[in-house]
Formats: sequence, C-alpha cells, structure tokens
Amino acid sequence: MALIRLDAVKDQRSGLYYVAIFHPADAEQPFVTTEPRYKTAAAAENDAIAIIAAGANNSSTNGDR
Repeated sequence: MALIRLDAVKDQRSGLYYVAIFHPADAEQPFVTTEPRYKTAAAAENDAIAIIAAGANNSSTNGDR
C-alpha cells in the first residue's frame, strides 16, 4: 500500500506545474505543495523524484538511521 502520492498539477493562473504531495495516498487534499515553477508535468515529477532520492541518499551526520 502506498504511503504517499505525488501529483503534478497545472496552475491555471500561471500555466506552470507544481507538485502536490498527498499523505496518506488516498487523501483528498494535499499535505504539502510546491510553488508552480515547472514548465511540464514531467519536469515536476522528475524533480520531486530527484529531491526524494537526494534526501534518501544523504548520510546522517549523527548516526540516527
């Protein structure tokens, strides 16, 4: 079962996309969103994945893993 859901959403005002993160995955409203700054949905999705991957690969400085 998925814990979160990431959606790329087009902002009607700016025409740019933002990432909406839903927790739990079946929530109706997003837990958090980014600012609309992506030209395409694919760019928004790829950046979200890259941010998560970078955070997951960061080593802990105090050993709290």
